[in-house]
Amino acid sequence: MRILLANANTTEAITELCAAAARGTASPGTVIVPATPRFGPAVISTRAENAIASHAVLDLLAGYATGEDRVDAVLLAVSHDTALEAARQLMPCPVLGMTEAACLTACMLGARFGLVTLGGVEMYSELMARHGLATRCAGLEGVDATPPQALEDPEGVAAKVGAAIARLVSQGADSVVLGGAALAGMEERLRRDASVPLLEGIACGVRLAEMLVRMAPGKPATGAMAAPRGRGSIGLSPALAALLQGPPG
Repeated sequence: MRILLANANTTEAITELCAAAARGTASPGTVIVPATPRFGPAVISTRAENAIASHAVLDLLAGYATGEDRVDAVLLAVSHDTALEAARQLMPCPVLGMTEAACLTACMLGARFGLVTLGGVEMYSELMARHGLATRCAGLEGVDATPPQALEDPEGVAAKVGAAIARLVSQGADSVVLGGAALAGMEERLRRDASVPLLEGIACGVRLAEMLVRMAPGKPATGAMAAPRGRGSIGLSPALAALLQGPPG
């Protein structure tokens, strides 16, 4: 089984961090294929950057849809679940967003969950609504730290995240999602002080991706998630243009 771990920004260090976390949780025989877009923002923190990254990640995924590089599933290693719905429509295999995977897992552990991330939370509030999980979310906490700081000073950032976890528990969270690719692997050092389960998106996403591949549910042939057919384009990469023309054979 091959799972594409697709970063949506161009920071290679985040790709490597997520790949290490994914390999640490993958089952024997599962191959993690990390990939970084060829263009786009270094880190996604604004709507404009997220829109640009959506094109970048779809362009990246298209190269793994067919041929020798074809993968069995895709996990988006970006906490905004960038281009998730479009990727599901285009790709011939299951596509999971890391935050959606962690939040859905959290829903199986309790009535409500919290989410902690680096920076602002407005885009995550919108993401919860888009995933239909707003009523299950007890609260959102944004800590004063950036993804580069999480890479450079993981202990310092972990202390801030731990305090935010405690605040979410006080708001009624039965579990807490670590919302951010730069937080991949941090749950181990946070778990000893947390009073509720912690869910990290890469770990949850890999396990759910493995399950979906083994279930082999198939892809919708009709409806909103059916693959596009016969759609023309100008200026796209050959692989992405081919996906718009129709599903691979």
